[in-house]
Amino acid sequence: MIFDLEENNVNEKYKLMAQTIIPRPIAWVVTEDEGVVNIAPFSYFIGLSSDPASVLISVGHKADGTPKDTLANIRKNKKCTICMVDEKHLEKMHFSSKELDKELSESELFNIETETIFENYPPMIKDIPSAYFCTFNQEIDLGGATIPIVLNVKQIYVNNEVITDTERMTIEFNPVARIGKSYAFLGDEIAPPTIP
Repeated sequence: MIFDLEENNVNEKYKLMAQTIIPRPIAWVVTEDEGVVNIAPFSYFIGLSSDPASVLISVGHKADGTPKDTLANIRKNKKCTICMVDEKHLEKMHFSSKELDKELSESELFNIETETIFENYPPMIKDIPSAYFCTFNQEIDLGGATIPIVLNVKQIYVNNEVITDTERMTIEFNPVARIGKSYAFLGDEIAPPTIP
């Protein structure tokens, strides 16, 4: 079956891509504006480069067509904190995807505890395995409703509990991935085969 994306609507394109690009990591993005902490998950998220350290998240719009709070806050304040999601945070992460009015905080509504590590960045979610403290680099105009945002990673927090080898800097945790409309745990790691 062939799908001509010029003839499909945005929702159909999303369904096709979200169910075939799998698994996708989740960026649990924390932004802040006027004292209101906004927390939202995004599964269109990828590492772009380690030099310079940078990541990309793609942010859409609210049902009424206005920019999501994450996008508006990054545009205004040029900063965000991206938290990696592990199994114990799955439920609250999913709850935080609910569309709220700008003056409401997912942190308060869903009892998501946060803590401030750097005063000049939004707080991170408490007890997460890792967090990236990011500054805005650029938006990419693809001519559609979704806005890819390139972010420079300035600081990385790693919870001591997930560092299994400090000399080799080995990090192990149980991440949550997105597969279509569902979530998944990664399961067993498989060693790469030896290249002849």
